[in-house]
Amino acid sequence: MDTLKATFFAECEELVEAMAEGLNQIASDDWDTETVNAIFRAVHSIKGAAGAFGLEKLVAFAHRFETVLDRIRSNELNIDTDVLRVITRSSDVLAELVELAQSDAEATPSAYDALLQDLSKFTGAAEVPVAEEAFFAPLAFAPMPLLLDENKTICVRIFPDAAFYRNGHEPERVIGALGEEISVLCDFDAVPLLDGFDLDHGYLNWTVEVSDTPREQIEAALTYVQGLGQIGIHEDPPVLPDLPLASQIVEQEVVQSAPEPRPASSSPRQASAQTLRVDPERVDRLINTVGELIINQAVIAQKIEASGRGPDGDVSAALDDYRYLAREIQEAVMSIRAQPVKSLFQRMARVVREAGEATGKQVQFDTVGENTEIDKTLIERLADPLTHMLRNAVDHGLESPDRRAKTDKPQIGTVRLMAAHRSGHVVIEVADDGAGLNRTKILEKARDKGLVPAEAKLSDSEVDNLLFMPGFSTADQVTNLSGRGVGMDVVKTAITAIGGRISISSEPEKGSIFSISLPLTLAVLDGIVVSVADETMVVPIASIIETIRPAPGDVIQVAPDQWVLKVRGAYVSVIVLGPLLGLSKAFTIPQQGPFILVEAEDASVFAFAVNEIWDQRQIVIKSLEGNYGAVPGVSAATILGDGKIALIVDPDALISLAGRPKFETDLIAANG
Repeated sequence: MDTLKATFFAECEELVEAMAEGLNQIASDDWDTETVNAIFRAVHSIKGAAGAFGLEKLVAFAHRFETVLDRIRSNELNIDTDVLRVITRSSDVLAELVELAQSDAEATPSAYDALLQDLSKFTGAAEVPVAEEAFFAPLAFAPMPLLLDENKTICVRIFPDAAFYRNGHEPERVIGALGEEISVLCDFDAVPLLDGFDLDHGYLNWTVEVSDTPREQIEAALTYVQGLGQIGIHEDPPVLPDLPLASQIVEQEVVQSAPEPRPASSSPRQASAQTLRVDPERVDRLINTVGELIINQAVIAQKIEASGRGPDGDVSAALDDYRYLAREIQEAVMSIRAQPVKSLFQRMARVVREAGEATGKQVQFDTVGENTEIDKTLIERLADPLTHMLRNAVDHGLESPDRRAKTDKPQIGTVRLMAAHRSGHVVIEVADDGAGLNRTKILEKARDKGLVPAEAKLSDSEVDNLLFMPGFSTADQVTNLSGRGVGMDVVKTAITAIGGRISISSEPEKGSIFSISLPLTLAVLDGIVVSVADETMVVPIASIIETIRPAPGDVIQVAPDQWVLKVRGAYVSVIVLGPLLGLSKAFTIPQQGPFILVEAEDASVFAFAVNEIWDQRQIVIKSLEGNYGAVPGVSAATILGDGKIALIVDPDALISLAGRPKFETDLIAANG
């Protein structure tokens, strides 16, 4: 049963995603009849499977939701603003019910009762009580004589297979949709005894004679069960005593027609790709094995170099092939764990809607780059940070409707969530068209809380970064969404923990953009191998702007143990890694370098002074905290080709450890 439940919830994730996608198309006015049908099928399938597991609250809500959708697809109910709001919020509650059912079948979302009442307004008088409905139960029609009128009667034969029931279809609904004047014959002779019963086989067959119903209406009613068995229309009356069994049917006319689309241009529907569910532990084991393969390749390369045999064209070519194949395998394996951010973005739509309702603001939620693929582990760990950021965008970023009206802005505010691949990274942005950051208020709040000295003069980027300090909040009062001083500091901690960086861009009265830059994967990265005080370390290439060996006189000492590096007319603060990491005591740096220029979170540039730069290579990340403990300035470790362990430094943490030199602003101003 546990295995079946796990399969059910996995399938529900796909159904919830399909439901959300259809509702987004309706909200953007880019939909047709099939869009509503797809949403209906998703809700219907969730309800049917939930009934099999006794999830009564989920079944009851899905049934009410399904009834409203059924009226919409039957053109009995038009989708206006109020209907769209109710069905959209109902999809949120249904998705939350699925999530809660995994741990507590009786758990109920806070909006459950209110949405049930809202749905009841649109169900109409013909709603069937959910208790009277059977789930996965074939309709038990008794054999009856069929009264035929050859001029007006159409015969429909329904011989469903197992997929018909697995998709949540019910013969009662299908047959009932064929028309009002029908006669039904159910052949149940093929049903075996219990000891021979196969749950993956459909045994019951129906023959239905429909009178005074146009063929087009019958075809439309059968559209949803196409390909789920032998289902066909015959305008010739059947010979009832010789009703064939499904296994004996060789040829059958299958309904091919589809409902007429609504008169609006719609994007083409793509066939869903086939998927294979694999235990994540198996994928992780494969990724670890590929990591060992990459390490082995480095070992072989280093042993050949240490052997002193000199260059060998054949060996070098074979080693290059090995390196190429290892990288190809690594990328292929990582793509297995890569998933589009679409499911995450759809969950965030619910967060924005709830935040809008809580604050009384009208919000339009736009998404860009939903098909951008990133590591599944990253998707799971991004949910909480994005939730905080989107709530802040609605609560703090967007103005009230009254204030927006005074500034000639649209009454409906816009929050945008974007994902894209840039320079070997995944960039995710949360943007709003609100008032922008009030830097004066932020600085005053920080001074009042004692987070910065009263006399401190901060740049715009430094003021923006105050938002990430623990305990900081600009809210005047505590609400359900903000004011407690927790949120953005949690965001930064979570993003940093997965090797990411976050930055802020804001313009008064135009809005703010919070940008997250993430590695493509948490397993492998490209880095530069360096020597620091006789220790081998790795600097992630993602943070590196360039490496440089300065000309004589370009390294200037401006204070004891403090230097700057002149780079193309600009001055960059130097951070000496050896003493900072406790590997040496002397703050001496060679005038000829080498230096590594790195970019901090706020886009400022620093120069890391190292002893030597050896190589750029792909390295396998090994967790340091899980195997040893947290080390300031170090994010992880790796194993080199000679079997030694090299620490992977965290550039932003090192910059924070070093602190910003007090002379920096005066020095740059003095030198133009």
